[in-house]
Amino acid sequence: MHKEEIYDDLSQLIDENKILKDEPMKNYTTFKIGGNADFLINATEKKDIISVYKYAIKNNIPVYIIGKASNLLVKDKGIRGIVIKNLYDDIRILKEYEEVVELEIASGTTCTKLAKFALNNSLEGLEFSYGIPGTMGGAIRMNAGAYGGEIKNCVIESLILDKDGNEKILNYDEHQFIYRNSSIAKNGYILLSTKIKLKKGNKEEIKEKMEKNMEARLEKQPYNMPSAGSVFKRGNGFITAQIIDEAGLRGKEIGGAQVSPKHAGFIVNNGTATAEDVINLIEYIKKTVREKFNKELETEVIIIGE
Repeated sequence: MHKEEIYDDLSQLIDENKILKDEPMKNYTTFKIGGNADFLINATEKKDIISVYKYAIKNNIPVYIIGKASNLLVKDKGIRGIVIKNLYDDIRILKEYEEVVELEIASGTTCTKLAKFALNNSLEGLEFSYGIPGTMGGAIRMNAGAYGGEIKNCVIESLILDKDGNEKILNYDEHQFIYRNSSIAKNGYILLSTKIKLKKGNKEEIKEKMEKNMEARLEKQPYNMPSAGSVFKRGNGFITAQIIDEAGLRGKEIGGAQVSPKHAGFIVNNGTATAEDVINLIEYIKKTVREKFNKELETEVIIIGE
């Protein structure tokens, strides 16, 4: 299908103002890297996501959904097809018991917004997520975690679109949560919303934990530089950032991409990095660690595009 035809079809499905053509993905990724997407849809409602996704599937058009794109590297030639920017943002309290509150969270809600909501309502269990620069969609998909907490610990069930565009409810077990992975990621599902449960707690203690976690992030991580967070997954029996550091790679540069001098588990964009620079640096790190320590690093950052 020609772009003009796709644009006309999309404008019949959603508000034309939500449709952007030949949109630079560098404006949407925390890496500040990426070529143009043929189409980018600003999906502010659940029905936007469903209608565009179903249209793409029906017409064999490649389709991707992103939140804050904080764990994403888009290649330099961009993305053919449709990118759905998930701006579906909502938090609702469903039930309150003596010690537990159930909430429904739209997938485009940011982790930090949800953590603040929990704090304001004296709910504990999400302190670890304060400062995670992603949305619930990405957090559930990748079972986000930090400082001893993981998102899987509060999930009840999720509403998803399967690969055929059908809406389905996943119960807890069907998420198949493991470290930085889930059935949503493995099966290519699209998360629409999630029900979670949180315990009532002491507001001051919750606030103290959140502030402590944020202080640790700011102290140890290169928050002032464009990056996509931890590039590699946790090592099997070793600390990934430590072994990269011991390999002498802290500060290593290829083009505009650099192993962060502040945290060796991060690759940062010094302002001129291309996706090719980042990919070449990732491969260089893997090769060096393999040769020096006989250890294999697994990439956590998702790479898409061409």
